[in-house]
Amino acid sequence: MPPVSFVLYGFTLLCVVTVVWVISLDRQVREKFTGKKWAIPARVYARPLDIYEGLLLKSSELERELTLLGYRPVKQVWQPGQYSRQDQKYEIYTRDFIFPDKEKKAARYGVTLDNGYVSQLKGVDDDLSLRLEPKEIGSIYPHHGEDRVLLKLVDIPLLLGQTLIAVEDKEFARHHGISLKGIARAMLENIKAGAFVQGGSTLTQQLVKNFYLTHDRHLWRKVQEAVMSLLLEYHYNKAEILETYLNEVYLGQSGPRAIHGFGLAAKHYFNRPIKNLQPHQIALLVAVVKGASYYNPWRFPERAKRRRNTVLQLMADHQLISQREQKTYANKPLEIIQKSQLRLGDYPAFMGLVKRQLQRDYNPEDLQSEGLRIFTTMSPNVQELTETVIKKRVQKINNTKNSKHIQAAAVITAVGSGEILALVGDKSPRYQGFNRAIDMQRPIGSLVKPFVYLAALSEADKYNLVTLLEDSPIKLELDNGTSWEPKNFSNKSYGDVPLYQALAQSYNQATVNLGMSLGLDRVIKTLQASGLENTPHALPSLLLGAIDLSPLEISHLYHTIAADGAYTPLRAIRAVLDSHHQPLQRYPLVSEPRIPEALSYLAHYSLQAVMSLGSGKRAYQQLPKKLVVAGKTGTTNQQRDSWFAGYSADHLGVIWLGNDDNRPTHYTGSSGALPIWADIFQQLSTQGINNVQPSTIKYYWVDGKEGLLSAQGCEGAILAPFIAGSQPVQKMKCEKLISPISHWLK
Repeated sequence: MPPVSFVLYGFTLLCVVTVVWVISLDRQVREKFTGKKWAIPARVYARPLDIYEGLLLKSSELERELTLLGYRPVKQVWQPGQYSRQDQKYEIYTRDFIFPDKEKKAARYGVTLDNGYVSQLKGVDDDLSLRLEPKEIGSIYPHHGEDRVLLKLVDIPLLLGQTLIAVEDKEFARHHGISLKGIARAMLENIKAGAFVQGGSTLTQQLVKNFYLTHDRHLWRKVQEAVMSLLLEYHYNKAEILETYLNEVYLGQSGPRAIHGFGLAAKHYFNRPIKNLQPHQIALLVAVVKGASYYNPWRFPERAKRRRNTVLQLMADHQLISQREQKTYANKPLEIIQKSQLRLGDYPAFMGLVKRQLQRDYNPEDLQSEGLRIFTTMSPNVQELTETVIKKRVQKINNTKNSKHIQAAAVITAVGSGEILALVGDKSPRYQGFNRAIDMQRPIGSLVKPFVYLAALSEADKYNLVTLLEDSPIKLELDNGTSWEPKNFSNKSYGDVPLYQALAQSYNQATVNLGMSLGLDRVIKTLQASGLENTPHALPSLLLGAIDLSPLEISHLYHTIAADGAYTPLRAIRAVLDSHHQPLQRYPLVSEPRIPEALSYLAHYSLQAVMSLGSGKRAYQQLPKKLVVAGKTGTTNQQRDSWFAGYSADHLGVIWLGNDDNRPTHYTGSSGALPIWADIFQQLSTQGINNVQPSTIKYYWVDGKEGLLSAQGCEGAILAPFIAGSQPVQKMKCEKLISPISHWLK
């Protein structure tokens, strides 16, 4: 072959290969840019706070909620995301938000508090329903760890786009993907430095590098980048390219999660929507583009501030702000939040429960990539309070006992709705490890006793609250040839005691004697009616809590009692919306009557007696005396587990303390878990129990020791409730009159 022909053949082959290569690149550019650009994580929100006249709400709770949402205290409210306070009067400027049931626009409201209640609410156009948007509490993101909040160009402040172009690519509006001036300038700087110190990349090239290519620095990748940039500019307009860049650019790190795009970065650094940013805050975000790690404002605040002020000067040079504004903003602090509000793992126990409930209904890939919006039941106020108390109390316990091993778990639930308001699975609530609230299975001890007594009271022809039970030694022969002899905690026997007293004082012998008379199957059926999903072994030790359950499972059982006998599956999710805010699924309240109202009424009163007379009375060292609550302590063998389950009219709380290796804690339910519960409940905005007396319940004066009918004013007489027809028939002589005594709860 002649030399000329060989060269021509080689040139033709090179051209063909180049064309094929360019066509291949063109296909890559168009397929990804016009298709689904990103896998968008599911966003998980707490419950919104609905504020209305008559709501129980302390000023500390309102301000904590506003702080968690990033609202700023100001003297004069002038934009969304701000609030002012004068004594107990608040002015709040809410933000736009799309809720599962409706969209609410930003608006001003006046809120007046009085003695822990909302006494007055003023809104625009007579709108008397102030709803604060929910706090974002987590996300379910892809394995690559990228997270972003997608924004349309129209939703992004004009000043941000102008500043980005002024700082990163002044020729953006004029070039076609690459800037020869920029390349020449960068080459000159690199030659002067004798090293690669500056790139000549346009915004389009930066987008191509981040969106399509790796970050390797070699000539072939730069050639690919240049060709793909030209192709991108050929197919798409500047607005589309800029919008994609604003959503793609890497701007920080939150644990294993990468913060991409200015929408998420605004929340990450300032906990504000991007449209509420001020010029100096916009300048900091643009400053971080040059190097999110190098200019990390938490690690290198002075370095970040210098870079921000450089951006502010460029903004002034390009007449985006005035020189006077530049000086004012340059003197401002960075104003970043103390810590990233979007840090992963803030609520690991609650998020773990949410993910489990979601996985029953959704494909994991959809949760990681379809941009779902998940609205949960978590109350940030209650969660933060529970975490603070758990952490402080357990730390004190461990220091006192010269041990650092005692663990804790807690579940706080809204009575009636069954919504889980708070969940803690570790003594260090932010620890992302074993979730004791839902995964731990431990003996429940005396927490089982109310269900033994509930089973007895359901036989109204045999048992009532003052039926005498035999608290005496009992020896049971077991199927394996051994015997079981339960003892009271005090190692004493108390003879014949009224049923309510046996429960209030948590007498083991009386409970076992009662349970064996009833039959274990009857007790198991009562547990299952209350929400127990499995069938425990029918062993006598079941009567004293030899059944392993989690705090969440116990919450199911006690919620049925607290909710007047209605079984309600506890839930952590309210609704799921797609990326277009359309509802995919709701998780409505489901309630089924399981315990007759008269029986439930007696259960309330029995558990209130525990708190006023029995093992729970030390709670009133912390609680207001007028707050009527009900509950039960639980302690297992050798004090390995300390339990308490208790409720008010609004809230149910279950607390557990113990060692993971099952060593004794040296705490009873009364000395360990109960004070933690009381500490939480005395800080909650909650109402005392005020039972509505069913028509089938009648009150009678009876002798509190003998269980016989008595009369008002007789010594030892108490006023007690009975299912009609179950009251004692035999009357007791009343020889000594004293000041009248009401029922034992007063």
